Amino acid sequence: MDSTAQIATVKVKENPKPLAIEDVLAVWGILKPEQLSYVKNESKRRGDSTEKVITEMHWVTPEKLMEAKAQVIGVSFVKPDDQPLSPEVLEFIPEDVAKQFGIIPIGHEGNTISVAMVDPMDLQTIEFIEKKCGMSVRPFMATAESINRAIADQYNRGLSKEVSEALKQSSGGVTKTQVQAIEASAVLGEAPVARIVSTILEYGIKVKASDIHIEPLENETRVRYRIDGILQEKLVLPKKIHDAIISRIKILGNMKIDEKRIPQDARFNFKIAQEELDLRLSSLPTAYGEKMVMRLLKKTGGVPTLPELGLRGKALQNLMDSIARPHGVILITGPTGSGKTTSLYSILSKLNSTAVNIVTLEDPIEYQIAGVNQVQVNVQAGLTFASGLRSFLRQDPNIIMVGEVRDAETADLAIQASLTGHLVFSTLHTNNASGALPRLLDMHAEPYLIASTVTCIVGQRVLRKTCNACKVPKKATIEVEDQIKKTLGDLYDFTNNKINLFSGKGCPECNNSGYSGRVAIFEVLPISEKISRLILVRETSQTIEKMAMSEGMITMIQDGYLKVLEGMTTIEEVLRVAQA
Repeated sequence: MDSTAQIATVKVKENPKPLAIEDVLAVWGILKPEQLSYVKNESKRRGDSTEKVITEMHWVTPEKLMEAKAQVIGVSFVKPDDQPLSPEVLEFIPEDVAKQFGIIPIGHEGNTISVAMVDPMDLQTIEFIEKKCGMSVRPFMATAESINRAIADQYNRGLSKEVSEALKQSSGGVTKTQVQAIEASAVLGEAPVARIVSTILEYGIKVKASDIHIEPLENETRVRYRIDGILQEKLVLPKKIHDAIISRIKILGNMKIDEKRIPQDARFNFKIAQEELDLRLSSLPTAYGEKMVMRLLKKTGGVPTLPELGLRGKALQNLMDSIARPHGVILITGPTGSGKTTSLYSILSKLNSTAVNIVTLEDPIEYQIAGVNQVQVNVQAGLTFASGLRSFLRQDPNIIMVGEVRDAETADLAIQASLTGHLVFSTLHTNNASGALPRLLDMHAEPYLIASTVTCIVGQRVLRKTCNACKVPKKATIEVEDQIKKTLGDLYDFTNNKINLFSGKGCPECNNSGYSGRVAIFEVLPISEKISRLILVRETSQTIEKMAMSEGMITMIQDGYLKVLEGMTTIEEVLRVAQA
């Protein structure tokens, strides 16, 4: 199979007659007629190439210019850093050769190897590769930056190399008989497949992934890692070893290896160096085989504090005032994966002491906190959020944490617990803090009870931080400056402070993404007397939000823009996660 198809490719279009680079850019609508005329005239006047003139004027990105050049030459344009490359493909050209010539193999079919290079007309390099590999070369065009990033990522990460070595040991693949043997744990521990699984897990720990997806496709298996909240494809494996890999993971989690018709869940511990992780496994039957998702949860290391998460200033003070009260309901809102549970753990860690009894009901328990009574939801056994909360009230608690308010019964019980003198924490799936109040009303909670028990609502999102190792200044456009000024208003002194933006250019530290680590953006809505009156008359979330802002609440997007101005993240990242 030709793995070239996995690379982001811009194929050549048939033209009745060859066009110059500037003409192609004009046809694409990138160069305006007046710019096209200037390029041609300036090229004639100076005796320079039109490409040089276009480059100097900064009218076209280097990538688009290269894409147009590929169109003129008659080769396809590729982005080798956009997709993972098969370990088998990388074996054709060693890393030192790839670096020396600025090339990278991107696929092969039969006796032909596909190679990405800056200059596909470099016949000397093509001839050298053909002699070294003993194969004919099909050249593709790519930018030097894209090739260098791909070389750094594909060769240096160690994942492809390790897996490739293990694949070599499997003697050309895994037969049906071998798969059956692999399913025996004693044999499996020594099998090449076991090394592949260990390598996949170790790489996940190395890049601080939260989840690993092993997905069967029609002709291959892909491995994707969720790094800083974004799924990144990092490895492509032969389809013939997919069943063996899934069997290995199932054995580790004590799952039924012969059951492939229904989803299964499991967990096991994995330790590397000083790092100990709790792995949650979830298998799912798909059209092309079983998909496996592994969630990596650290067992070592403490829970981050609220300031470490990104909460500060008045928002932090409002939340601290609310949790200092002996009773009330405090809600953390946001979509799945927005860090709600982590924020709750941070709050509980701060409140945790020998003087209070803290009980939690979670699904699942993600962090273990010493001194806190943590209970796992078990729906099959009848232990739900509602039934568990009812039992908690007989355990003499001071503080109760319920993983999520999912239904009217849980909402009612949380409110009743607050009325009986308990401090209750929970989460709710809404887009912002003010949206939690109409959501509770939809669950048939009485407005007067909401107004008297809910003390504070926190809305949050998680975004990626700019990599400190490769962070460089970035000039803001007039449109962006206007947008920032309009959003922040009086929250930032634009008179005495310039708008300085930063972005990561990509380096080995951040896996060439420009981002490393995550930080949360918050909006904290304390339930004031005025907001209580709005709840009583069932006002909309928009009206409640306006009132909260008039009382000094900073919205999530405002908090995000402030963090952009501090150089913590980029405006693109804020808009990605906070734009409702």
